[in-house]
Amino acid sequence: MFLEFRTVFCRMHLIHEYGLVAVAAIIGLECLGLPVPGETALLGAAIYAGTKHDFNINAVIAAAAVAAITGRTIGYVIGHKFGSWLLLRYGRYLGLTTGRIKLGQYLFLRYGGKIVFFAQFVPVLRTLAGPFAGANLMPWRNFIFANVVSSCVWAVSYGYAAYWVGGEFERLQARLVLPFVFIALIALIAGALFVHQREAQLITEAERAIPGPLEPR
Repeated sequence: MFLEFRTVFCRMHLIHEYGLVAVAAIIGLECLGLPVPGETALLGAAIYAGTKHDFNINAVIAAAAVAAITGRTIGYVIGHKFGSWLLLRYGRYLGLTTGRIKLGQYLFLRYGGKIVFFAQFVPVLRTLAGPFAGANLMPWRNFIFANVVSSCVWAVSYGYAAYWVGGEFERLQARLVLPFVFIALIALIAGALFVHQREAQLITEAERAIPGPLEPR
């Protein structure tokens, strides 16, 4: 209880002292790929806006959306520049053959938009979506579209919900984190099993979609 109170107090203190800059910085860093509580910052700022009339909820939502878009775009660029090179150079030590690397690129080519969109609403996946999309060379136009849409939907839905419902939404959301993570984990395991069972067929499809040798970019 004391730890929870101290966390809430520190978060509100940061919001009060540094305003939208602190909120945007935390959200941007999370979406870039760092394990910081971006979603908590959005909820805290929205609740603060609901209780302090000098804090505008529309500004909170706009700052959160822009920060998420920017952070994940930077994560995508880093993943695109260094991630694919690391996979090609060191992937064999992790059992990533050329076919499997092509398979990852193929999955992001075909389903990358859905992956980026839904990852925005799941802790941990939200942090990894940008770098993973970049490392798997997801087409940048598809990435930008999915990134902008998912970030805006996330900021608007979570921001207004916390603003209208207040702390009750935050407590409800906190209770739902583990079920969401559990569902996401089950989905990842199911997806991994599906890919494993059909790996040869999917690699063949990936070879057709991405012909020729892979070269570091």
